[in-house]
Amino acid sequence: MVAGKGAEQGWTPENVPNHVNRTGAEVQAVDGGEQKCSGAPVSWTPPTGTLGRLVAAAYARAQDSAVSMAALRERAAHMPSPPAFADALRRNTLSIIAEIKRASPSKGDIAPSLDAVAQAQAYERGGAAAISVLTEPQQFGGSLEDLTAVAGAVRVPVLRKDFIVHAVQIWEARVSGASAVLLIARALSPERLQALYSVAADAGLEVLIEVRDQEDLARALATGARVIGVNNRNLETLVIDPQTAPGLMRLIPSDRIAVAESGMSSIDDASAAQLAGADALLIGSAISAAADPEGAVQEFASLARRAR
Repeated sequence: MVAGKGAEQGWTPENVPNHVNRTGAEVQAVDGGEQKCSGAPVSWTPPTGTLGRLVAAAYARAQDSAVSMAALRERAAHMPSPPAFADALRRNTLSIIAEIKRASPSKGDIAPSLDAVAQAQAYERGGAAAISVLTEPQQFGGSLEDLTAVAGAVRVPVLRKDFIVHAVQIWEARVSGASAVLLIARALSPERLQALYSVAADAGLEVLIEVRDQEDLARALATGARVIGVNNRNLETLVIDPQTAPGLMRLIPSDRIAVAESGMSSIDDASAAQLAGADALLIGSAISAAADPEGAVQEFASLARRAR
């Protein structure tokens, strides 16, 4: 079992508090004091459904890690800094975070024989601003080996996309060559979200915080994260609501990078996110399954970015 302190102590799926209320200043002052996400108390309950199961499995894997935190830190200390993630997403066109995705709980197999390195290189040639590598093994067919291989094969920043609940996963990402990690606000209590964000900063990694409603967004903004993703898919029920991202994009301050996630299967979907003020799109299934992934990324990346 991994031994740790701070963010990694005292949490299991069984002992997460059933309810957390936060009404402090961290959910009040947004974008220079403008109260874009204030009002009702911010509440959190442990995730249920598919997300709850994935979170519990992720915690079990982290607890079973054979590599100590100290060893990971030591390896990271001798590695160069990775490419900057947020800076790579600031373009005049929509920035595409192109995902390596073999399968998912909602779709089953998408591209089970996908070669992660060849796919990532095609994405880069197509103009991807960053590569997202799913490392969850049971439902998505990913691995840390994919992450390491992709990070060593492309020049753009690489995001570790997983159900991150434990500090060891963040240090694994760092030594595997990632520039950033995903934190899902719905999966983490407000305290744990902030703690893991701090661990990432300590590891020299940037963070994409994923949200799906205004309470998630309040928690995400309170961390100071520069990159906020809005997921159209409810990860507990797996239902997609294409109005989620357009509805929340306008609440994200203009000094943050807004990323639209899920349901981006056509240029029309991308255009809707563009009109809502997205700075970037995270696209997985549509381009992982594409016969011409380079061309697919190129098409999505051709849309101009609009001011939010």
